[in-house]
Amino acid sequence: MIRFLKLAYLNFTFYLFFILFSSAAVTSCGVGIVLSALVLSRRRVLRLLRRVICWYGTVIIRILPFPLVRIRYTNYASGEDQGPFIFVCNHRSSSDPFLMAGPCRPYECIQVVNVWPFRLPVLGLVAKIAGYLSVREMPFEDFLKTTSKLLAEGVSVIVFPEGTRSRDNSVGQFHSAIFRVALQTQRPIVPLCITGNERIPPVGSGILEPGIIKINRLKAVPWETYRTFTPFKLKNFVRGMIIQEVAAMEKAL
Repeated sequence: MIRFLKLAYLNFTFYLFFILFSSAAVTSCGVGIVLSALVLSRRRVLRLLRRVICWYGTVIIRILPFPLVRIRYTNYASGEDQGPFIFVCNHRSSSDPFLMAGPCRPYECIQVVNVWPFRLPVLGLVAKIAGYLSVREMPFEDFLKTTSKLLAEGVSVIVFPEGTRSRDNSVGQFHSAIFRVALQTQRPIVPLCITGNERIPPVGSGILEPGIIKINRLKAVPWETYRTFTPFKLKNFVRGMIIQEVAAMEKAL
């Protein structure tokens, strides 16, 4: 009975305030961005929009479901330079993109996503305007050109190289595209490890369950470490780091 009440409270309050907050945020921020575009350069408007999206994600994932959903973030990379970075994350849940607001908040970022986020009403359009990318809808040469330009402008890139969320909590095989970009651009790769949100929400459901989500940011892998790697070796090297850390995180739960 208590579990049912917690589920009902969490989902009722979350989705109610999600709708209210998102409606207010999209309207007010939309007006603000349009007005900013009248006086600011396109580059500065995009930077502003990406910051707004980051703060929006922070409210959605950290505040609305609290206290029944809590996030514990550990940064093992304190003191590293300010990027831009290539953030590589394992993929546990459809809530993963919102979780990026924590470890990536100090930076201007875009995400490389699957096709489905662009199909979301309003939010998908905002993501497209902000420069989020769907690697499955782009030839690799276009993807390389676009991500290289973003990194050169100081924009970090967040990627879920499994391509789709895990269904058994394992870390799936990685696609190579972003690692080919890394070898071309020579940017540091930052592994991000996520556990605890595989049921927030579960596969095939929109029902959130209470829980603790853990995110660990590992130290960056610099160009000097992987410069002689092939894309295949590099993706498996980073995947191995994430697998090892996720196993340790789950053992500590």
